[in-house]
This record gives sequence, structure tokens and C-alpha cells, in this order.
Amino acid sequence: MTTRPQLLVGRHLLGGVAAVGLFVMLLLAIATSEFGNPVGFPADASITANIGYALFALPIQTIPAESFLVALIVIAVALDVAIDGAVYLARREPGEEESGGER
Repeated sequence: MTTRPQLLVGRHLLGGVAAVGLFVMLLLAIATSEFGNPVGFPADASITANIGYALFALPIQTIPAESFLVALIVIAVALDVAIDGAVYLARREPGEEESGGER
């Protein structure tokens, strides 16, 4: 014979109640939001080319957009720092032997 599961009420239930409350708040915010009418692109516009033009802030784009040059530079610097850190952590210390499988 099986027994019914018991609901343990206590302080550990606070996180679950907070998560459910946050979910309800997000659901209400999304459900009550009004979105504008979608705007299409011109028929002769190349979307791929315009993304490239907007990325480098070139004034020859046919679709109006913001410049993403600063974001591109920040991402490039962050990736450069990550690669430099990986190389720094992977290098061997002087006098350290290689620990291969062969002896």
C-alpha cells in the first residue's frame, strides 16, 4: 500500500513562492503589453548588406538603423581578453615537465 506524499511547509518553500510570483508578474507584463504594428522592409533592400553597413556605421544603407560600431569593438576587446587569459593560463611554468601518458 502506498502513502500520499506529504507537503512539507517551512522556510524552504519561500524560494518556490517567490519564483511563482515572479512568473505571474512576467506573465501579466507580457499579456498587457501593446506592441506596435510591424513594419516591413522595402522590396529592393538587401537586409544582409544593410546589417553590415549598420555594423560599421556606413552611411550607404537603405534601411535606417543605429550604428553598432561601439558594440563590435567592445565584443572584440572582450574576446581578445578571453583568448589572452586562456593562453596565459595554459602556458607552462619554467621547470615544469610535460605530463604526457608516456614515461
